[in-house]
Amino acid sequence: MSETAQSGHDGPYAAPIEVRGHAVKPEWIDYNGHMNVGYYGVAFDLALEEMVGDHLGIGEVYVNSAGAGPYMIQSHIQFQRELLDGDQFYFHFRLLDHDHKRLHYFGQMFAEKDDVLCATQEGMIMNVSQATGRGADYPDWVVARLAQMLADHKALDPAPQVANPIGIRRKI
Repeated sequence: MSETAQSGHDGPYAAPIEVRGHAVKPEWIDYNGHMNVGYYGVAFDLALEEMVGDHLGIGEVYVNSAGAGPYMIQSHIQFQRELLDGDQFYFHFRLLDHDHKRLHYFGQMFAEKDDVLCATQEGMIMNVSQATGRGADYPDWVVARLAQMLADHKALDPAPQVANPIGIRRKI
């Protein structure tokens, strides 16, 4: 396990953390003429990798040195507006909670052209040992960074999509 950070930073962290520079690829377009549902997950994953690597230091560099890394164990994507071929988009991420081996985050995807919300993702990530395939405690420096990020994100307004259940809403 890596006892010292090799990437990322100790904060303070922007609230929310912004990740820019993404665009819909032609191969992501489905027969309806918009970005296919599966590629929203790919886009969130690519941006999340930037966020956890560049800010928390638990991306690829961490995995290679620690023998453990972030595994997505739960994800809930909500679709708000379609994206079309070539549309540029960006993300906002916030940390909602964490413990010694998991982090709970919320991400928002916005259209670059008009800053309209296109999708949200709420997810849970667990640090998993590559040797055992089981959950593993983060080193102290990661837990300290998660605590700092959580403190920096506490003042953000709550997002209505967080913890939103799936179900058919019926009028009674």
